[in-house]
Amino acid sequence: MLVLSPVRTWPDTVPPPNRTLGWAVLDWVSRYLLQPDGPDAGKPFRFTPEQVRILLRWYEVDADGAFVRRQGTIRRLKGWGKDPFLAAICAVEFVGPCRFGGWDGDGMPLVVPHSAPWVQVAAVSKDQTRNTFRLFPAMFSDRLIAEYGIDLGKEIIYSRAGGVLEAVTSSPRSLEGGRATFVLMNETHHWIAANGGHEMAMTIAGNVGKSRGGGARTMEITNAPLPGEDSVAEQSWHAWSKVAEGKARDSGVYYDSVESPPIDMGDPEQLRAGIIAARGDSVWLDVEWIISTIYSGLMPRSRSQRMFLNQLVTAEDQLIDPADWDACAVEAELLPGDEVVLGFDGGRTDDATALVAMRVRDRLLVPLGIWEAPDGPEGDGWVIDRSAVDGSVRNAFATYRVSAMFADVALWESYIDAWSEDYRDRLLIKASPHSAVGRDMRGGLQELTAANERLMSAIEHHVLPHLGQDFPLGRTLRRHVLNARRRPNRFGLSFGKPTRESGRKVDGYAASLLADLARHRLVESGKTRRERSGEVFFF
Repeated sequence: MLVLSPVRTWPDTVPPPNRTLGWAVLDWVSRYLLQPDGPDAGKPFRFTPEQVRILLRWYEVDADGAFVRRQGTIRRLKGWGKDPFLAAICAVEFVGPCRFGGWDGDGMPLVVPHSAPWVQVAAVSKDQTRNTFRLFPAMFSDRLIAEYGIDLGKEIIYSRAGGVLEAVTSSPRSLEGGRATFVLMNETHHWIAANGGHEMAMTIAGNVGKSRGGGARTMEITNAPLPGEDSVAEQSWHAWSKVAEGKARDSGVYYDSVESPPIDMGDPEQLRAGIIAARGDSVWLDVEWIISTIYSGLMPRSRSQRMFLNQLVTAEDQLIDPADWDACAVEAELLPGDEVVLGFDGGRTDDATALVAMRVRDRLLVPLGIWEAPDGPEGDGWVIDRSAVDGSVRNAFATYRVSAMFADVALWESYIDAWSEDYRDRLLIKASPHSAVGRDMRGGLQELTAANERLMSAIEHHVLPHLGQDFPLGRTLRRHVLNARRRPNRFGLSFGKPTRESGRKVDGYAASLLADLARHRLVESGKTRRERSGEVFFF
């Protein structure tokens, strides 16, 4: 049987944290909660090993007893067991041991119930909240109900101590001002602007932020979101991506996802291996039934990928397929003295600034710097550090043998004039008739369109090598590339941002396009450098 390694945001090799409330949570659940359905219905609730690892991470505390992670997302394929898993966490937050209560004699955390729990199961429709709320009567054991004085209701549950567990589907305005201690945000891939999902998410974030001591938290459960729909789940993915890249401050974000690697869905063996990779420990899923559902043709391929492989798949107008981009990743190294061309696309405040190198002999694409405003308040009034960018450009010329540089002139005219003056004698071709470096992307639409189609073709045929996601700039470049959208014009297919005012940056792709165009023009000119000599030959 074919075995595939799943794509994970949390590798299994990461050991469990030393300071965690999770062990007490696991013990309490085993004594008070029951399996709600399936062949083990009515037996003590048991987490899978995968879920145990998530719990231990989620309930990790720092040296002061504060939670390390304040907002989380669990993204899994359909049928993984997201609702029962989070229903168990809701029960713990409702009446179980879930807060730091000091240290014992061995320096381990003591765990106590919340003094005034207010737990919400939030969704944009009642049907979504029912998926979780209907589980509680079957999960709550007689012992739990008796000891904690549980009063079961269809949409609100009370405890003797005054705890509240409620379903929330009302408007954001009616939610304003609540002081929930834990909020389960259910199926956030359905939370979009049109159904009030964006406003609801912001209201919940504001309510949780008012908690005393910062102990209130939120957890999303979601399938892979549809790219380009701008759901809350997609926003959470982009926010986490920036944290992982080092482009945003880590404010306690926890993102846990397991997905299938790229596969040929037309090959049943590969499809079976992909489903097994994505399902993790949810061995109750019927793999053969899922395969038959996918092959039945009842749903589009992209939806099958999102639902059953947990893959983030291409939006309808997305320029580059993520699988094609990832397939171009190679193990390589850009060495000092290598002959390269440079591509540069600059911004000032809202837009990002990107500098990439492309090695002439093999087309290896390497990002040298991508600067963009951080998310949140830190981004207010942010302006690019032009001296840092200038330093990176000059360092590239000092480190590599730069044969050409194409830089978009918009907003950077004075710097481009300086680079052109300082380095024109070293460059083998000029970027434009008027500048050795400056290439205005607002003109020459036909040439840029042809260059875009050439770059797309290279990626689709997996002949544009890059260094992958093993370092932060590689992850940032990937995000910029996958943000690019198809923009047809009279000459062919160009690219652009999702919308004119979109915060999804594409400047890394624009810089890559300019670098590839520079290399193409250099090769077509017949000018090259002899390896290791620095001599110029004309053919």
